[in-house]
Amino acid sequence: MPVPDEHIHPVATGPASAVVKAHSEPVDGGVTFYSGWFCPFVARVWITLEERKIPYHYVEINPYKKEPEFLKLNPKGLVPALEHHGKALYESLVLIDYLEDAFPDHPNSLLPPLSDPYGRAFARLWTDFISKSVIPTFFRLVQAQEDSARDTARGDFVKALKQLTEKRTGPFFLGEKFGLVDVAIAPWLERLYILEAHRGFKEEDVGQDFVEWKKAITSKESVKNVLSDREHYEEIYGRYLRDEAQSEAAKATRSGKVIP
Repeated sequence: MPVPDEHIHPVATGPASAVVKAHSEPVDGGVTFYSGWFCPFVARVWITLEERKIPYHYVEINPYKKEPEFLKLNPKGLVPALEHHGKALYESLVLIDYLEDAFPDHPNSLLPPLSDPYGRAFARLWTDFISKSVIPTFFRLVQAQEDSARDTARGDFVKALKQLTEKRTGPFFLGEKFGLVDVAIAPWLERLYILEAHRGFKEEDVGQDFVEWKKAITSKESVKNVLSDREHYEEIYGRYLRDEAQSEAAKATRSGKVIP
């Protein structure tokens, strides 16, 4: 029986549609990128591919349909996934690490150089904080139905964003250079308008440093270019706002479990 989430706009729109068109054919030496235009976890990898100018072939997947051919690549049936030299991988942060290792000569590495192991570990440490503290509270807030639950989730979300922002050392998280931590949080920054419109969130409550950081990230061409028209996100996030969504993230949030 189909789940409601399966009924989504089938293709990217807005700026993202032009990027999809430009990557609609296989490329020698490139990767095959299995994507869902609407997914923030996908956006992390998509931003990385665009920022680092890595050749890729874009393939749209509806992860709710669990097509047998795609399950051979990712048994979870989730996007994003990559195929490179006949081998498949999945999980957004794993894929970003893979692209760093597999394409070291491409521009705009997202991590400090190998000569700075502390800097690389520091970036991964705070990326892990995003996964464990920022993203879960985002979903808790967007799915919360009672005022008290919304107030608690909103407070926790603001607190997590403040903790993260305090570690920022320049326009971007690690200074002048757009990097891993910026990419890891970017898709959720682009979705804050949902919380502002429906859950009483105000970015000013986090502080001016956060407002400036958000502006720096969302001004990046690689971030703007993977966005679709907002009207097509509305149907998707309407299900989250009603706590009806059946994504793995939504189900985990609803049951109080860790997002897989």
